[in-house]
Amino acid sequence: MKFLDEAKIYTKAGDGGNGCMSFRREKYIEFGGPDGGDGGRGGDVVLVAKNDLNTLIDFRYHQHIKAERGQHGSGKNQTGANGKDAVIEVPVGTQILADDKETLLADLQADGARVVLCRGGDGGFGNVRYKSSINQAPRRADSGWPGEERWVWLRLKLIADVGLVGLPNAGKSTLLSAASRARPKVADYPFTTLQPNLGVAEAHGQRFVIADVPGLIEGASDGRGLGDRFLGHVERCSVLLHLIDGTEDTEAAYEKIRHEIDAYGHGLESKPEVVALNKVDALPDDLAEEQAQLLAKACGRTVHKVSGIAGTGVGALLAELHGYIERDREAAAEAAAEPFDPLAPNREPR
Repeated sequence: MKFLDEAKIYTKAGDGGNGCMSFRREKYIEFGGPDGGDGGRGGDVVLVAKNDLNTLIDFRYHQHIKAERGQHGSGKNQTGANGKDAVIEVPVGTQILADDKETLLADLQADGARVVLCRGGDGGFGNVRYKSSINQAPRRADSGWPGEERWVWLRLKLIADVGLVGLPNAGKSTLLSAASRARPKVADYPFTTLQPNLGVAEAHGQRFVIADVPGLIEGASDGRGLGDRFLGHVERCSVLLHLIDGTEDTEAAYEKIRHEIDAYGHGLESKPEVVALNKVDALPDDLAEEQAQLLAKACGRTVHKVSGIAGTGVGALLAELHGYIERDREAAAEAAAEPFDPLAPNREPR
């Protein structure tokens, strides 16, 4: 299935049905009077997040979504049927942006989350609504109200616990396949990964999701290579896993990626980071240790020595990543359980 993480669509809610102007005329009914019913309400456009979706490719070929119009009212005080809602299923992690591509309208981060994007128009009144003591035979019926319509952008940001970043050919896909059952494309040339890949890893009996994004190069923030457009898929992660090729200049490689992450921003630069030196199986032990020490000096933290092909050090690496994920989940749970205090300073009322 082709991966697509951005799409522009037109949405239109259903118009309301027209009210009816009708009078009751029956042979044995002396006083008939008005009996025109109201029009039905137009259907809404609703977006629902689904776990079993992972791409927006459907919206490349189906860009106009319209809800059903409400039916018109009729005689005998019959109200028209409401129009059916247009329910759009999108992957979990989809953001809905306004036409300016900057204003965030909704962010669907959980399975089953839903938002009404466009509301249907109300039905028009039938003439029975205007009957009064001084207007026994009103000849007025209203048209239905138009439904809302708008152009919106859909932007998918994958939900993952770990964001795997690094230069092209650093071995990210190989490590992902060693840490999980994911089978991304692996080859000995740069830019093998052209779209984000997800894998489910396990540590201490707990599962978590790793997102491997296409490799960054120097100048990615200015659009070089594949640019930094895929970094949005690791914005929601708890920790970044920075993978460095041990057979190259480790210090320069680390600084290049850190510069691109800092230039991208969006809170990604402040994420916790775990650094790993990959391909240690291709180096003598003393050279691997020397490369690890140089990298530790450059990044200011402990460096894991791993090999995606041989599986060396993968278990210890996953254990440290699991620690960051658990702390982030506990903090999120505490924030959700915190009672709301309307008098607390710097807090807006709900």
